[in-house]
Amino acid sequence: MTAYRNRPDLVAALVRDDRVHRDLYLSDELFALEQERLFARTWVFLGHASQVPAAGDFVTQEIAGRPLLMVRQPDGAVHVMYNRCAHKGTQLVTDESGNTGRFFRCPYHAWTYKLDGAPLGLPLKNGYEGTQLKACESGQGLSVVKHVKVYRDFVFVRLSDTGPSFEDYFGDVLGALDNMVDRSPEGRLTVGGGVLRNIVHCNWKMYLENINDTVHPMSTHESATKAAEALWEGHAPTDPKPMAMEQILPFGSGYEFFDQMGGRVFANGHSVLGVNFSIHSNYAQLPEYEAAMQAAHGVARAADILQRSPQNSVLYPSLSVKGSPQAIRVIRPLAADCTLIEAWSFRAAGAPALLFERAMSYNRLVFSPVSVVAHDDVHLFESIQKGLRAGGNEWISLHRNHDPAETQQATVTTNGTNELLMRNQFRAWARAMTPEVAA
Repeated sequence: MTAYRNRPDLVAALVRDDRVHRDLYLSDELFALEQERLFARTWVFLGHASQVPAAGDFVTQEIAGRPLLMVRQPDGAVHVMYNRCAHKGTQLVTDESGNTGRFFRCPYHAWTYKLDGAPLGLPLKNGYEGTQLKACESGQGLSVVKHVKVYRDFVFVRLSDTGPSFEDYFGDVLGALDNMVDRSPEGRLTVGGGVLRNIVHCNWKMYLENINDTVHPMSTHESATKAAEALWEGHAPTDPKPMAMEQILPFGSGYEFFDQMGGRVFANGHSVLGVNFSIHSNYAQLPEYEAAMQAAHGVARAADILQRSPQNSVLYPSLSVKGSPQAIRVIRPLAADCTLIEAWSFRAAGAPALLFERAMSYNRLVFSPVSVVAHDDVHLFESIQKGLRAGGNEWISLHRNHDPAETQQATVTTNGTNELLMRNQFRAWARAMTPEVAA
């Protein structure tokens, strides 16, 4: 096995200007390093504040291999703690979500904690008199995640004390979240309809780079789009389309369409695909909704919000945002060859129910485990994961539209089929994994 942990020069050499080594997808050792150097030191999406509307509501999640607990406080604040009893390490709650009441009670020995993690009580209290319990870590209560940012109700965490500030890390790509929230006339979103989950037996980077791959739909999803086109054959271009048709037909738009939609990369691996237009740009207009948006934001601002419909905005390394149709995907790495993908739908407060129906329809159609689109991708992701173990060529090509000058600026706008959006992710990966080399 290659000793990557103690050889940052070898790790850095895995990412070249126009290609990456297959070990980025295959190595268990690199995956373990990613957990501590990338996912713990950068800002990772945990959840949405609307998931915990009342005091005592909680959501559990695992990030960088560490179990976390997001809980609503009595004063309305959202806190994040490690889901570990200070006594023996038992997870306080194992449900995905729920309400704990006014305190947490460990199911093992009944130690209790306030909602903010402060110690509350424990059985056989006299047995601890004269000991050093109160002076040691176990007597301080639950360990709190110190670096938490709630941005327009999207909750992010940085587990390490080492790393960039939230604002410095994301920068201008936060506009993708602004656009999504601003589509609500009241400026508020809530998670709705549950979360679609899909476990894919491939490396997480494979899925994330595919989000910016505009060349694959014409071949990968040909059967789905051809079937949709056959069903819609005979209708006039101006005929109103059923929602599913409206959402799936653009997948077959052709190379020129996807190339002209444009893309933009930012520092730290972030990107926006579809800066000019996207497959979401021509959804049916809703006059009453537009009027509500104009009343809330003004005519010019409302037009700017609604006309901006990127294909995908990536907040590297864990989140992909679709402002229209009000949906996100969350990438949760489980192992070097196993990734959990979550697809979430949102309700926009003050908007018509049709917007939420559009989000739910799109996620079911494209991201569900039984989707006519997702099964094409999943089959190929798992095929790639196996194919990369073949002998011979150990490299993955990222040459399309490569320009040696592209690294001279943090923000670059380019054509929509440029693999720069993928190269940008891997360069961010290399910097995060080898900070001593970058320095």
